[in-house]
Amino acid sequence: MRRGIVTTAVVASLALAATACGGSDDGGKASGPVTITWWDTSNATNEAPTYKALIKDFEKANPDVKVKYVNVPFDQAQNKFDTAAGASGAPDVIRAEVGWTPAFAKKSYLLPLDGTVALDEQDKFQPNLMKQAQYEGKTYGVPLLTDTLALVYNKELFEKAGISEAPKTWDELKKAAATIKDKTGVDGFFGSEKGYYLEPFLLGEGTDTVDAEAKKITVNSAKGQKAAETWLSLFNGKGLHKADVTADSYAHRQDAFVNGKVAMTIEGPWEITNFYKGTAFKDKNNLGVATVPAGSTGKAAAPTGGHNLSVYAGSDKAHQDAALQFVKWMTSAKTQEQIALKNSTLPTRSDAYTEKVTADPGLAGFQKVLSAAQPRPELPEYSSLWGPLDQELPKAASGKESLDAVLSSVEVQYGKLLPDGFSK
Repeated sequence: MRRGIVTTAVVASLALAATACGGSDDGGKASGPVTITWWDTSNATNEAPTYKALIKDFEKANPDVKVKYVNVPFDQAQNKFDTAAGASGAPDVIRAEVGWTPAFAKKSYLLPLDGTVALDEQDKFQPNLMKQAQYEGKTYGVPLLTDTLALVYNKELFEKAGISEAPKTWDELKKAAATIKDKTGVDGFFGSEKGYYLEPFLLGEGTDTVDAEAKKITVNSAKGQKAAETWLSLFNGKGLHKADVTADSYAHRQDAFVNGKVAMTIEGPWEITNFYKGTAFKDKNNLGVATVPAGSTGKAAAPTGGHNLSVYAGSDKAHQDAALQFVKWMTSAKTQEQIALKNSTLPTRSDAYTEKVTADPGLAGFQKVLSAAQPRPELPEYSSLWGPLDQELPKAASGKESLDAVLSSVEVQYGKLLPDGFSK
């Protein structure tokens, strides 16, 4: 997410925090139920109604706690919480993208959850997801839902093209795309110009944007360059959709896929409900989900995303206790099953993948590819690294600048974003 907010936005976020924070209402001295505030960053149209309904269920089961629900747009939430927490007026609970957790923890905004009721069932959560909720040996979040990138495809178009299985390498994908174009007339693959979608290519070459442990910037290393070259090659060729670098590129790509105008793309489970709204997937079983193709290492890998529930360290004890109670309930197996069934999002604990959940082809498909998901490095600045890629990659995808120039520019910008000690 890009950093920096204009003054009016800062004032607005402070006002939101002041009116929303449960910890500021009664100082924990009220005789009635404790009211906590939860900032939810889910989609206000498709996902938020489920969480609002769950809050009512929680309050019935826990009459000593009331939850004030505030839906904060995802692209604004990180800055809003950063500002509010710095002014000691943040919400008691926040749904934080996994990359935000170490950044907020570094600033001491989040309450360590080790030994609290929120982590009573820690062994039920996938270990790699718990790792993404930790910073310097302490746990600052409980995984609410997870995601990763996968190759999603149209089974009907594959069948018409005589293709029996999803491609396992990028070269196989190119061949499949050409065959689909020849046999069906539609493009075989539509890639993304955004930075996050470069990750499978980087990980498939055994690298990443940075090596946090070695404190090295690796996006422009030999492996990084090879990954970017492969990514760029998928915008030019038979059956390969040309790069869309317009402001609505994401929507254009989704529309093409869900309506059968393209056979394959790389996407995450957050789009499952929208896939099913398209004409191509009225029969949900037409949706194919496979591990992203492998790079030259022969190993396929994709980034791990998702969201944690974290508790504000600045609330008083009464509000923190109530918040921990809420987090435990919201991340329970039963609640996660309900969220998955209503929102088609992936649970973070194995006992939430019930028969009802895995009956959904999209959820079942993405569950199978989770083994290829790689946890993000424990680096507070990691999330900020998408910004330069989002800004520069379209220049290469559109042919306006060379890939070398783009990667060099990203490398320079990383040097300004990362802490002292990182080198090229």
